[in-house]
Amino acid sequence: MSNADVLTQFDEWLKDGSPVAALVMRQWLEPVEGKDAVIFPPTYPIEQDKPGYNIDRFDKDGLSVCQIDSVGSQANRMEPIFKSGPYSKLVPQIIISAGDRKIHLLDAGHRAADAIVRFSELGPELHEAFRIYRDEGNIEPLARIAPTSVVFGSWDSRATQVKLPRMVRSVIRAFNVKELHRSAQYSTIAGEILEGGDAEVTTKGPKAELGLAHVPAVLTHGGIQVLGEIRRDAILNLVALRALAGSDVNNTSKLRRYLFSLALTSLTAQPETFLREGCELVLDPDHAGQWHLVKHDGAREPCEISHDQALKFASAAAIAFGVNEQVRTALFDSTLANAVLGLSKEDRKKLLRQGPVTKGAIEALKKTPKNKKKEGAG
Repeated sequence: MSNADVLTQFDEWLKDGSPVAALVMRQWLEPVEGKDAVIFPPTYPIEQDKPGYNIDRFDKDGLSVCQIDSVGSQANRMEPIFKSGPYSKLVPQIIISAGDRKIHLLDAGHRAADAIVRFSELGPELHEAFRIYRDEGNIEPLARIAPTSVVFGSWDSRATQVKLPRMVRSVIRAFNVKELHRSAQYSTIAGEILEGGDAEVTTKGPKAELGLAHVPAVLTHGGIQVLGEIRRDAILNLVALRALAGSDVNNTSKLRRYLFSLALTSLTAQPETFLREGCELVLDPDHAGQWHLVKHDGAREPCEISHDQALKFASAAAIAFGVNEQVRTALFDSTLANAVLGLSKEDRKKLLRQGPVTKGAIEALKKTPKNKKKEGAG
């Protein structure tokens, strides 16, 4: 396949008016210890801040569904692949420097809309990129700085209000589960020595906090056993992708190819198996994964795309889009963040909505007639 063919192979899916709605993927997983092993889902403050699992039970038919890895967690596992290896050449590498800490933009919780970016030297540039998309419908400036913020979604809720839906959405669920419990006890040698014999048994108080008491943990969450299947369902939303445009028709074509290539690369990459302590999942060798191209009329076509094919396409698309491979650094400005914290709630909101957060913008806000009047009254 020629370079031109590599670059244009998916154009029928990416152009306006395409009959294709999405590319969907389904994978079946199993615990690394075996299908009947106990695994540990994530815990949430389910009842009175007591941790528990997110399990939906359907009493009528006796079925249950347990969330094993949420959409947000899946995105946070997929996005960082672009930090290293052959993938780092596909996206800009941006590091926010905050004292002794170095935070990669791909690790920021809210991506391009995160506070670590807003109060950095990169803040004004990203604010302008969000604004251009909001006011002109051109996503290209944002894609040139933070393309994964477009692919995995972001919401600039504190400033421009731009909300970008996820192009890639993945979730892992377990079906028909049994919830287990476990009990344990922490035993303290230091507490016995301190007491000159047996230590106190308690779950509260300073001795328990300092490890100077025997602390029992009775009937806490002990994992689940999956009687049905563990399944990863993922979608690459081509409708959301085709809603994006660049500065002109030619750049729109390059933009869509590039963003689609990143989405495809992340979806076809080897999924992370170690989700958390007690939950390592691997592909089920007895149940092959399925890929389908789904059209607007509901028709489904089997679709096989290898990771090597996706990576080759992404490399060509990144070059065509003009990805800058140089590592870029920006300083986090703690004094700027503190200055914003010192404003009233009303002024903070006004500042964030009106434009980039800068020291000049803060000073200008303080000089408005309303704020001058407040200062004079003091």
